[in-house]
Amino acid sequence: MKIIIAGGGKIGHAVAGILADEGHDVTVIDHNADLIAHLSNELDVICVEGSATSPDALREAGAAEADLVLAATQHDEVNMVCGITARHLGAQHVIARIRDPEYLSQKTFLREALGLDMIVNPDYECAREIARILRFPSAVRVDTFSKGSVEIVEHKVTGGSVLDGMALRDLGARLGVRVLVSVVDRGGKAFIPNGLFTLAAGDRLSVTGTVRELRRFFAAVGALKRPVRQVMIVGGSRTAVYLTRMLQESGMAVTVIEKDRDRCDRLCDLLPGAHIVCGDATRSEVLQEDGLSAADAFVALTGEDGDNIVTAMYARQCSVGKIVVKVNREHFSDILEGAGLDSIVSAKELVSEQLARYVRAMSNSEGSSMETLYRLADGQVEALEFRVGENAACAGKPLRELKLKPNTLIAAVIRGSKSILPDGDTVIQPADHAIVVCAAGKLKSLDDIVL
Repeated sequence: MKIIIAGGGKIGHAVAGILADEGHDVTVIDHNADLIAHLSNELDVICVEGSATSPDALREAGAAEADLVLAATQHDEVNMVCGITARHLGAQHVIARIRDPEYLSQKTFLREALGLDMIVNPDYECAREIARILRFPSAVRVDTFSKGSVEIVEHKVTGGSVLDGMALRDLGARLGVRVLVSVVDRGGKAFIPNGLFTLAAGDRLSVTGTVRELRRFFAAVGALKRPVRQVMIVGGSRTAVYLTRMLQESGMAVTVIEKDRDRCDRLCDLLPGAHIVCGDATRSEVLQEDGLSAADAFVALTGEDGDNIVTAMYARQCSVGKIVVKVNREHFSDILEGAGLDSIVSAKELVSEQLARYVRAMSNSEGSSMETLYRLADGQVEALEFRVGENAACAGKPLRELKLKPNTLIAAVIRGSKSILPDGDTVIQPADHAIVVCAAGKLKSLDDIVL
């Protein structure tokens, strides 16, 4: 497909890389000449120097023939004008990045008035990801399918764990749980394992199952953590506002620490039920005075990766049960994991997943429709949820009779309110939801799993 991305910043860069790797014809527009030169050298994309609101720049980029235009500059108003212009020039689909909560409160009106197919909000997506993690604190990461019917959670095998040295075919019998290890990340290399695969300390597992069975799994391996009731958030960003509201709806008490006095005053108006503290969270006495020792969870959400890392490491030193860190630069992830901080979120990665799902869905076959996409094991593997259509190639036959492509796994089947961990006798039926795990970028429709 022909895709235009207006804005070559963090989000635009990440999305352009993913879509170009998947074989799409990608053009990036940005007014910054140095940024354009960098993107041109680093990615297999066409670059156009110019304003995202300029009809001439959009025409030069090919908006009239574009299947999709993504307006992803730093400014909401620029993105909205870009979307209107691209639609007027003939673009088939238009997506705009809009972050301001005031605009998002009128989301439906904006989509209709501006002709947008979709609005993406990195701050909201980041908050939603963190909220999922805090609701299931035993896991490093939580990905939800079919409105919570099935989840894939990440767990790291530690030395001395009952999992160390266990073959996957023995896991169900020895632990007494019905879960499926769908991905193993070992030393940075991802495996989609079979029953003969033997786990080892240091492995990062993506485990599929229902919430009930996953809790039993964590209890069986000695990694079940108590529910989160009190949360300390450092940084009063938009993400913090969205997250606080989500956590309060779940009954959690929230303390937000922000060093800017004017922003604190604004937070008091936006978050009347939260405890707002004006102070510098990089100072240990501020954290201690405002209840770090009583917190079940700590979330670092400032705009500075360094401050997030320092405060999170101090929270770990103080034995806070669950710690989540937001980072913008990918290379910090290795530092954090080495320090024992596993729950790391990145807004650009979350939005990239969301947009990759949308682009894949645009080219779905009649036999299936993609509804969810998550990237696992540092983007090497994907977990995709498809709604099975009447004409799906995998429907109506026992799985043992299907010739699946190598490194492809059907991790779960959801039928109505029933969740099924499939075996060779399982028959996928039309209207089921199938969760498929495979190498990144390999599937655009459910029919692609069959040879």
